[in-house]
Amino acid sequence: MSHRRIGEPDQTISSCRFARPRFAKPLSKNPRLWPDLLQSASSVLHVFPSTRISYLTNPDTPEGQTMERRHFLKSTGMGSLFLAAPMSVPLAPKNLNAAPMRSGRRPKIAFLGTVVRRHSHAQHFLDRHTLGYTWNGRWQKPRIEVGSVFIDQFPEGDLARGKVKRHGLKLYPTIEEALTLGGSKLAVDGVVLIGEHGDYPVNEKGQHLYPRYKWFKQVVKVFEDSGRSVPVFNDKHLSTDWDQCVEMVEDSRRLEFAFLAGSSLPVTRRMPAIDLPLGTRLRESVCVAYGGVDSYDIHALETAQCMSERRRGGETGVKQIHALRGENLWKRLAEDDCQTTRQLIVAALTRSHTLPVKDGFPTAPVSMQWLQKNLPDSTGYLVEHNDGLRTTMLLTGIRDFNYAGMSEDGKVISCQMYLPMPNHGATTADFFNPLSRHVESTILKGKTPYPVERTLLTSGMVIGGVDSLFQSQKPVATPHLNIAYSPPEQSTFWND
Repeated sequence: MSHRRIGEPDQTISSCRFARPRFAKPLSKNPRLWPDLLQSASSVLHVFPSTRISYLTNPDTPEGQTMERRHFLKSTGMGSLFLAAPMSVPLAPKNLNAAPMRSGRRPKIAFLGTVVRRHSHAQHFLDRHTLGYTWNGRWQKPRIEVGSVFIDQFPEGDLARGKVKRHGLKLYPTIEEALTLGGSKLAVDGVVLIGEHGDYPVNEKGQHLYPRYKWFKQVVKVFEDSGRSVPVFNDKHLSTDWDQCVEMVEDSRRLEFAFLAGSSLPVTRRMPAIDLPLGTRLRESVCVAYGGVDSYDIHALETAQCMSERRRGGETGVKQIHALRGENLWKRLAEDDCQTTRQLIVAALTRSHTLPVKDGFPTAPVSMQWLQKNLPDSTGYLVEHNDGLRTTMLLTGIRDFNYAGMSEDGKVISCQMYLPMPNHGATTADFFNPLSRHVESTILKGKTPYPVERTLLTSGMVIGGVDSLFQSQKPVATPHLNIAYSPPEQSTFWND
């Protein structure tokens, strides 16, 4: 199976062709954007002088005919320069949000959720965007207003209707009506899309087919029909299909709206409250966590990725993913090239507060032998990055998310990304607080605090891990994950 590829070498910016898009005005009639466009082009030539500018290419076509026709037609015009640029080239913030903000009121959002029940993701976000959340030692009132609600399913134990009534909200029967407030044009300032939980099909690979991509495309259709766009947040990974993931990011570039996505793990509290120093020469990263495939693996991968991306040179992309279970995993980790991996797994485990115990304490000092004996049915993803970095993710029987990394000089940095789950030492799932705040800030400012490329890449890692398991635990080459980007200089995790 072939995938759309990113950033192949040996082509210059002259290969970009422009045509009038459906949405954007012709470049020649929008001169105020030229300085930003030229600056982006200059950055491309300076940072990536030998990088193919075609954003996603078909490797089977002759040189000079690199872009697949259907994707070329979707990504032409003013937006195509951004689509063509390597993913580490930032967009100018003023072009991210085409929606004017009127002073004197809170921005209105359309809230789209699969199901609102106790402890569903939609419940966590809807409560915080209507009632507020704890922040900086006080109660933070919502900085945005829920202007409309669309909920797909109302099972037994539904909380959506009660919350809509309590907060005086309006429930709409379709996504289009939620975005237009029942009118004909876009009438909100942001979209929050929570496509997690609910009764949805599961495919032969064990992937839940949540409607994130389908809903996102309906949102994009309203943007196109209205001639303007607003910021969008997508909870967790983008899709179970790689081409759909790419198309979602392409759409955000083409229509120039801020697109925030991903897990709460990168932005929750950390113990200790540390970040990888920007520019660290990093050798390897490990996350030891828990949960299921195509579910909690995205959280664990984003735990590692939010640290790894801060290494010297930034993210360079991923060339191979190998997923293993049980005895196959332990055999691979026992090989000579996994000596550092084993050391980091133990370092990460020592940050856990939920180690398996007998009579109140571990049965032996924490080690690889102890781990294999006590948690034999673990699942692991071994991820090889283009620059030689390795990321190893383990899903085990513990109940927390723990990171460890080693720099080139042998120094180990480790911490726990704090996830106080309801019914496991907490009642309110406050790790959603910082992510809800970042959602608010994205809508208020029209720009994201960290790049969506992180979640594009981790979405691809999840898909690669699932594919590797489905293919009898064989390594999967991932040339299509050739995604390069740079992280923000400022740390974005909750550290008040």
